[in-house]
Amino acid sequence: MKNLWTNQESEKYKSDLELRVFTSNLLGRSDELILHGGGNTSVKSKVDGEDILYVKGSGWDLVSIEKEGFAPVKLETLIEMAKLDTLSDSDMVSQQKAAMIDKSAPNPSVEAILHAIIPFKFVDHTHADAVVTMSNSKNGIENIKKVFPNFLIIPYVMPGFILAKTIYDMAKDYDWSKSDGIILHNHGIFTFDDDAKKSYDKMIAAVSLAEKFLEDNAKLDTPTLDTKEFDLSALKDIISKEKGYEVSLVVNQDKEAVYYASQENLKENATKGVLTPEHIIRTKRVPLVLVNSDIQKSVDEYKKEYTNYFEKYSKDEICLNPAPNYAVIKDFGVVCFGKNEKEANIINDIVSHTISAVLKSEKLGGYVSISEKDSFEMEYWELEQAKLKK
Repeated sequence: MKNLWTNQESEKYKSDLELRVFTSNLLGRSDELILHGGGNTSVKSKVDGEDILYVKGSGWDLVSIEKEGFAPVKLETLIEMAKLDTLSDSDMVSQQKAAMIDKSAPNPSVEAILHAIIPFKFVDHTHADAVVTMSNSKNGIENIKKVFPNFLIIPYVMPGFILAKTIYDMAKDYDWSKSDGIILHNHGIFTFDDDAKKSYDKMIAAVSLAEKFLEDNAKLDTPTLDTKEFDLSALKDIISKEKGYEVSLVVNQDKEAVYYASQENLKENATKGVLTPEHIIRTKRVPLVLVNSDIQKSVDEYKKEYTNYFEKYSKDEICLNPAPNYAVIKDFGVVCFGKNEKEANIINDIVSHTISAVLKSEKLGGYVSISEKDSFEMEYWELEQAKLKK
């Protein structure tokens, strides 16, 4: 993992918030760390003598975030929220917003409480491919403990208040001074320090360790395979009809995508779940898998399976459109669907990173994502749905 810090560039930034913007942008420049809005960052500072947490605001990407993209929230209020036994999503959002000293700023990240309770000035959180690839494998926890002995390892729990509360309770007797960071199983990684550069350096160093582990234990040697023909126009017509609008298609036939699509037991292998929880709002939990020429029949089966999944876990949610967001086509490759080319490309980026992780995880004993139930809770989480509505 390349460290992008340069002293020449960093000299332009002096204040806490300016340095926070700078290192956030550095993190965002690496797709292997941050992909399409993933991850979040914060800095603790003082405003008029009061402790304030500047945390990434919803709707901003780290690669392009500016000072205006950080929500200034009273630190003490966030810490007191972590002490509560329960807190609904809507109450968390409203209380965080009420504690902002600038009401025109964006809504604070759903991880604001977690950033607040970590007792360091700068906190960095990414969904690093290498770390999540290790995590999403059969022996993920075991391998992570070996490679990251000084990290606090958190089993998967729902992001937001539940995650913050879990860490708050686990860390009551935790020696933060000896901690190199936090790894959230099936989710991502945190590093932190009182110095912006050191926090960033720790992230790069940690991800580099994960990359070396994968290089030594799960290196891919992907063959170049021939592809078969496929009727893309028929697929586009059918998906457009199911979605209710004309979709844009992005076709991926790079080596890994074609190899992934050539696997035996393709449906089983391609439907093991998302790489990190936030991806589900873009990709759905699983793709459409096409192993024969009857596209409509396969789409109908997909919709039926999706409806069954919804009915199994829903309480009072309204079912989303059950049509797929991308397809894995036997011996052809991957095709992503979007309302426009930009959306289709975003889905393709996420799927490409997922494919690489799945193939590497298979060399570590098998790929394991979050459970079907946890997937549903993320897909229908009101805070995640709010992101898409924006």
